Parts: sequence; structure tokens; C-alpha cells
Amino acid sequence: MRFLRGFLTRLAFALCLTACVSSTNAFAQTAVPASSIAVEGNHRVDADTIRTYFKGTDEGKVSEAVRALYATGLFSDVRVSRDGGRLIVHVAENGVINRVAFEGNKKVKSEQLETEVSSKTRGPYSAALVAADVQRIQEIYHRSGNGNARVTSRTVELPNGRLDVVFTIDEGSKTGVKAIEFVGNQAYSSRKLRGIMTTTEMNLISFLKTTDVYDPEKISSDEDLIRRFYLKNGYADFRVVGTDVKFDSEEGGYIVTITVQEGAQYTVSSVRVDSQIPGVSNDSLLPFLKLGAGDTYDGDAVQKSVEALTREVARRGFAFAEVKPRGDRDTANHTVSIAFNIDEGPRVYIERINVRGNTRTRDYVIRREFDIGEGDPYNKVLIDKAERRLNSLGFFKTVKITNQPGSSPDRVIIDVNVEDQPTGSFGVSGGYSTSDGFIAELSVSESNFLGRGQFVKVAIQEGQNARGIDFSFTEPYILDTRIAAGFDLFAKQNDNTAYTDYRTFVTGGTLRLGVPVTDEFSISPHYSLYNTRITIPDTSSYPYNDCTFPVNGVTPGVGVLGGTPPTLFSNCETNGEASLAIKQAQGSTLTSLAGFTLDYTTLDNRKNPTQGLFIEMRNDVAGLGGDSEFVRTSGDLRYYHGIIDDVVGILHLQGGEVKGFGSESQLRIADEFQLGPTLVRGFAPSGIGPRDISNLAAYKYNPLGGSTYFGASAEVQFALPYLPRDLGLRGAVFADAGTLFGYEGKTNFTPGGGACIQGGVAPNYTQGTCVTVRDSSAIRSSVGASILWASPLGPLRFDYAYATTKDKYDVTQAFRFSGGTSF
Repeated sequence: MRFLRGFLTRLAFALCLTACVSSTNAFAQTAVPASSIAVEGNHRVDADTIRTYFKGTDEGKVSEAVRALYATGLFSDVRVSRDGGRLIVHVAENGVINRVAFEGNKKVKSEQLETEVSSKTRGPYSAALVAADVQRIQEIYHRSGNGNARVTSRTVELPNGRLDVVFTIDEGSKTGVKAIEFVGNQAYSSRKLRGIMTTTEMNLISFLKTTDVYDPEKISSDEDLIRRFYLKNGYADFRVVGTDVKFDSEEGGYIVTITVQEGAQYTVSSVRVDSQIPGVSNDSLLPFLKLGAGDTYDGDAVQKSVEALTREVARRGFAFAEVKPRGDRDTANHTVSIAFNIDEGPRVYIERINVRGNTRTRDYVIRREFDIGEGDPYNKVLIDKAERRLNSLGFFKTVKITNQPGSSPDRVIIDVNVEDQPTGSFGVSGGYSTSDGFIAELSVSESNFLGRGQFVKVAIQEGQNARGIDFSFTEPYILDTRIAAGFDLFAKQNDNTAYTDYRTFVTGGTLRLGVPVTDEFSISPHYSLYNTRITIPDTSSYPYNDCTFPVNGVTPGVGVLGGTPPTLFSNCETNGEASLAIKQAQGSTLTSLAGFTLDYTTLDNRKNPTQGLFIEMRNDVAGLGGDSEFVRTSGDLRYYHGIIDDVVGILHLQGGEVKGFGSESQLRIADEFQLGPTLVRGFAPSGIGPRDISNLAAYKYNPLGGSTYFGASAEVQFALPYLPRDLGLRGAVFADAGTLFGYEGKTNFTPGGGACIQGGVAPNYTQGTCVTVRDSSAIRSSVGASILWASPLGPLRFDYAYATTKDKYDVTQAFRFSGGTSF
């Protein structure tokens, strides 16, 4: 066995040296005769192989040979002496690395470090290489936020010239970005600019985040974000002058200083199209421009205009057209005149698109993000757009698209280099809200399922008042188009007894499509089939049906009402009794529903918008089979506008209507709108709208829902002073107004539709056969304040609202809290 290991070691050295000889074959071609060179100290490397490196005996040739032998990495020492006319070469061979080991590393896995170091198992040992590896490991730790990490190396000698290389790592404490400072900014505060960056400063919650880690590439990306922000807001002359980064050992972190030159804010004096393509008039292209005279200069709008013009001209048959924006600045008046020059451009075709680096994501997932393919005319605008799309997928750490010449002058090769990153997540979530109580969720999701770009999620919820399970699947491309298709399966049980006298259990599924019409507008058809089962609890704790089914020891008996003569009565309603309308809705209702959703958005950020508009219109028709027959329409509009630095105004308008049709034109309770704080804050869930007030002792728990609602809300959100921005704490003040009315359900439950029968007739436990509905279209309104926290444990919101106007039987709720966590 020892002989075999020795043989394999010698074979490895021979192969390595053969490669080295190939790379330095100039030595071998003019080697000195073997008789004039003696080799000493070699054990594994053959002497004749060493001699081939010497192509002369003069000092210059000998020095070249020594350098070349060192360059092989096989020798720790090479010395040459002379004995008369002979050269004597003394060598000391490097050992063979038996194993590369890492000690003390917890934050960076050994598998990751193994790929980064140059010292490899079964490779030659080199002290210089190990020293370089030490520096490389320290650099990895510095980039991950451990600037105090220290790395040392040692070797463990083994028989037969083998050795182990051991890197010992003292990870130290986290050293992130202690401060980010700006120099030269006047229009926007340093706080505002720090908020644009993805890199954040260290603060009280640094132990929960990684965004405060210093990374030169992230800083460079942040500089681009700041540049784009200024260009979007009219500062056409803006530039980053320089960035200075220093590690302050006393502060325990990096100090990043970014010097900027803002320049003046420009407005657009004029916009024109200069088309050099015959048959394409300038005026016909003007509707595709995204900005006009009088607007503040916007770099994003310029880019979108270029893309829109490129697509339109290509649609007209000019695939090689190039759209180049030119801005003529008037520095005295701070205006810019923009011209979009359109030329046919050179006829260059895409010969090939090479995709590299994707170890997990399928090639076609990457290629389908291109609006052009192999053989199509080359268009730089569409290539840049594909790069932005690939970056927005979230599948890759890096995306870089470059060009190289093709097989002829009119051919170009596109190289797409990507680096995959993990896209799966396992979440354990928990939270509390005033409507659902405490709730926990366990979820597993994958946004790039099997490398196909598909989204899959399974989630299980368990809580005080709600529990359920959801499964979602989305295929973002079907039939080689940008149409997304997916389905959802769900089952959810809600215990509404804190606000109503019934519980619901809904099971079903939804089929959906997403059809993008433009970058801002999309249509989403859908079909849902679900079963809603309503139950009324009738126990000693919740005796909400004991007029029909008396509960032993709980349901009150027959009493005597004063008067002459005395009147007997049944008082089963005094402990709370569900409305007859709710009792009618007991059991299961199958709903077969089809509809569509229209979405339009210009939001600058879907997660935390500060500017833009979002509009959603939804229309559903139930009655394609099943038990429900209704048409439901709803709309939602949200407008965000930055007022001043760190202050955002929000206007929210909403409304909806549902109408029954067919044999059952009267709506069931499950199909009516049940609203509260989502319409007007300061009211309880189901606290607004028509109610059954037949039993005033239980009216709070008998909301019937309405068929029509509308509402408006104005809110101003602002950063809380003296607190770090990335702490995520914000304040808000708001004013809400809205109403829900139009109960469309049944009110007379007398058998055969006869006259109403009064309840409370002894000796039976009865509640009558009709309901008295309080249905008012009065405007409900409130004012209040909120604390919002985008915490590492999930979004938290606390609202306090005071109802300024309400209907007599509405139910208010001043405090409302909601929040969750993922860990």
C-alpha cells in the first residue's frame, strides 16, 4: 500500500511537471547535454526532467532555468553551483498536500473556503501560495463584515513527503459600515441618500441584519442607485466625484465618505423626434414619448422613451433602427432640450447567444428574457433591457452581458455570464392582530423550482382564530409568451365569534393567468371554485343557536313579565342569539366564479413606494354552476407622492358593488361585503354596515354585510426624527371616511312568506320569523395616528383611530395592531 501511494505521488509530480514543461517548452527544445549537469536533492521529480530546463550554461541561461523551476511550484529551493565545466543543481522539493483543513470557521463554510484557496489536496505545497491563501481568506471575511478576522497557517508533516495544510481562523466580531457620510449634497439630505443605498450603517439591530457589511461591489452599485436617483429628479449634471473608505479600528467599522457634485436641476424645454428613416414621420412617434416640455428632467423616462421608440420602429419593419437621445443643456436657464435621433443603423445580426455560469437555472429560462434571439437583428436597447430583466428575477448573484465579434463583420456573439444563487426559503412566521389573534405560519417556497423559473409555495397556518393551508404554483411563461399561469389550492377556517355569531370554513382553488399588456398595465383572468361552510356555535360558552336548540343549564327558562294580566315570555335571546339571516346561511354554499383583474402601476418601488400610482379594477361573475349567483365589481386606487425629504403623502380610494341575479336575486351573507378597519380605521372587523337589531342585546354580533361600499383615506408617512433610517420606524397620521350599505338579503323567514310572527311566545324558545335591519348609508369617518416598523422580524403596524362620525349601531375599535415575523 505504501508503494502504491509513493507511485501515485511520483505520477502526480510527473504529470504536473510535464504540464510545466509544456508551458516552458523553450527550455526543453535547446536543453544542455545531461552529462554536463548533475542534479542533487530530488526524490520524486526525475533528474532528466529538471535538466531539460537548462538550455545553456552561461549565467543568463542558468538564471532563467532557476526561475522556471521555481515557477513550477514543485520546489522550495533551487541552487546552482559549478564544478569545473559541470553544473550542479541542488533542489529541495515541496511536499505533496495530503489535505487542506480549516479550523475556527463558523460563519463561512469550509466547502466555500476550499473553492477560494489555491492550495489543493494532492497538489504541490508552496509556502508562497499558502501565504496568498491566508490573505485571500482574510479578504473573504472582510467582505462579509468581519474586518477583525485573523488567519494563520501551519503544516503537519506526514510520511513520504506528504503534509496537511491547516488554516486557523479567528473570526473576531462583526465589523460593518460604521458611518456613511456625504460631501457636496445640497438638494437632498445625507439621510435621504443613505436611504436610497442598499448598504446601511451599523446600529442597535446590527446583530439581525447583513446589509451593514462593507462590500466594494455593493458600494459601487449604491453609487449607481444614487446617480439614477438624481437623474430621475432632474439633476442632469450629477456625478459621484469619489468614494473614500477607511477602516477605523477604534470605532470598530468602516467609514464610507461619498463626495458628489449635484449641479442644477433641469426642466425639459422641448422634446422632439428626428427620424432619418424614410416613411417614418416624426409626429407619428410623439405619442410614444414618456416626457414632455415643462416636465422635470427624468433619466428613467428618457430610457423608457428610447425603448418605446425602438419597439415601435421595429414593429414598422426597421429592425436595425437605433434610437439615440441627445440633450442640449441651457446652463444659464437650467433647461434641457431633448432630441431622439433615429437612424437605420448598421445591419448586424446576432450569430449566437452563449449562456455561461448557470449551474442550476436552465438555459431557456435565461434566453426567454430576451426579446430577440439568434439570427435576429442586433439591438443594444433590447440587450440592456434583457439584462435588467435577468437581474430583477432574483435568481442570480451577478448578471453580465458582453459582446464579441462574430464570424463576419455583420455578425456579433452575445455572452451572458451569470452566477446562480439560492432561491428557496423556509419560513416560520408568527404574529398577532386584533382580528385573527395570535397566528403562526410554516412555509416552504421556491422561486426557481428545478431551475425552471417556476414559483412553488406551501404554507400552513395555525392560530387562535384562524387556521389553514395553501398551495401555490406559478409558471411565468406559457406557450413561449410572457403570460404567467398558475393555480392556488386552499383551505381556511375562521372563528369569527369575537365579532359575529358564526364560523366559516372555506375550501377551494383558483386558476389564474397574468397577461402583461405594457410595462405598466396587465390583465389577469381567473376562475375560482370554492365551498363556504357556515356554522353557528351552540355551546355553554357560545349559545348562539339555543332558541332553536336549547342548551341544558344555559338557555334561560320561561319567565313572567309584569303587568295585568302577567305575560309569559321566552328569553333565550338574552344570552346572545344569531340572526335569522345567519341561520339561513348555515351549511355549505358552492361558488363557481370567473372574472378578471386590471392592474396599472407606475410605482417606483412595489414594496415601499414613495412615488407613483397603483390602480386595480376587479370584476367577478358567480353563477357558472354552484349555488351563488352574483356580479361583483370593486376598485382600488393608491397614489403616492413625496412631499419633502422622508415625507410621503398617500391617497387611497376604494369602492365596490355586488348584485344578485337569477333565481336567487337575494344575496347570501357569505357573498355580501363585510368591512371594518380596512375601510375606515377606528371600527371593528364587520363593525360597519347593515345589522340585525331585532335583538338589541346581540346586535354587535349580527352584522349582515352590505352590497355597496366606497371610501377614501389620506395619510402622511414620515421618518421618526433622531432614529436611524434603516431601523425601519416611521410615523403616520391619517383621516379615513367611507360607508357600507345596501343589505340585499332576505328579511322575512316566515314559512310561506306570510306575516311576521313575534318571538318569545311560551313555552317554546323562539325569536320570531323576521329581522329588523338597520341599513344606513351615513358616512363613517375617523382620524388617527400610526407607528409602522419594517422590522427584521416582519412588518408591524399599530394604529390608534378616533371615530368622528358613525351610525348608531356601528361597533368601534380604537386600537388596532398587526404584525408578523420570519426567522
